[in-house]
Amino acid sequence: MAVTIKKVTCKKDLKAFVDFPNKLYEGNKYFVPKLFSDEYNTFNEKKNPCYKFSESQLFLAYKDGKLAGRVAAVINHKANEIWNHKEVRYGWIDFVDDLEVTKALMDAVEEYGRSQGMEIISGPLGFTDFDPEGMLIAGYDQLCTMALIYNYPYYPEHMEKLGYEKEVDWVEYKIYIPEVPPEKVVKVSEVVTQRYGFKTRKLTRKEVIKEGLGYKLFDLINETYKHLYNFTPLNKEMVDKYIKDYLGILDFEYVTVVEDPQGEMAAYGIAVPSIRIALQKCRGKLFPFGWYRILRSLYFKHEECIELLLVGVKPEYRSKGLMALIFNDLIPRMNRGKFVYGETNAELETNTTVQQQWGMFETEQKKRRRIYTKKL
Repeated sequence: MAVTIKKVTCKKDLKAFVDFPNKLYEGNKYFVPKLFSDEYNTFNEKKNPCYKFSESQLFLAYKDGKLAGRVAAVINHKANEIWNHKEVRYGWIDFVDDLEVTKALMDAVEEYGRSQGMEIISGPLGFTDFDPEGMLIAGYDQLCTMALIYNYPYYPEHMEKLGYEKEVDWVEYKIYIPEVPPEKVVKVSEVVTQRYGFKTRKLTRKEVIKEGLGYKLFDLINETYKHLYNFTPLNKEMVDKYIKDYLGILDFEYVTVVEDPQGEMAAYGIAVPSIRIALQKCRGKLFPFGWYRILRSLYFKHEECIELLLVGVKPEYRSKGLMALIFNDLIPRMNRGKFVYGETNAELETNTTVQQQWGMFETEQKKRRRIYTKKL
């Protein structure tokens, strides 16, 4: 029976779109559901400020009367202008192991892109880099982090059969937390503090939410990430959303910034107690008891993993050893929290500057994810 593609046009369709991965991966111990309310609101033009510079169309695939796949087509006009290309992105892509279904989904995105004058198609990507991105191509036997995507091994096989090729790869590291900061970390920290006058600072929720330091932090994030693949700078509306939705619930015990001698932010490390086991248990739903499981993992009885969400150093200070200051501050705190290991966010395989920092620790690199692209 032929595959039928349906555009998402109503709340019922959107709920089916958001919930599809939970059904596809039911019983898979490595898949981590996204928070349903967050995913749902991502596609609400009134709640997602990315729609100020982006547009999207969501598609569902049906075969034999059953939902068999989903995909979002996204055009980020700001990124296209910055990176000087005409790109339609595909994201939030999931499908059963049926190449006919995958082809129908990708054909829908390709047709949408051509109709809008686009010349290339790339993904999985979201509206911005703060959305899940990259298709897993190694590490299928590893528990996914809460911020990234899990997929079955047949996903990249389908993409390659459809003529898609590698554009970039990201890698992810598991970093085992030592009982005390490594000697090299301690020594570099002392030099950086005494010779150059840098120092660590802990932020408070009040400073971030009400006193404007959240904006300074995101200004620095924009500066440190602007050179990375397809990065879209965050505008004030987007920063307002992230401060309200995410920084407001962070445990600032695991957020460390470095200030230069003039008191300006020069580097940051943002780690988050993982809630992936909690998300699995509540299937991504806050109610009736999901909120309790999530808050418990965040603040009271931690899971064994802490996720290293964002790290960055101001470009002019990247050779000064500022990351050692951050690790020297965070490692004792992670030990008090009884974390066993940290997991990095996805890092470009070419980003050796960041990866060299992990050489001071016992690490494993088992996950790799890829952006697949094709000319239209």
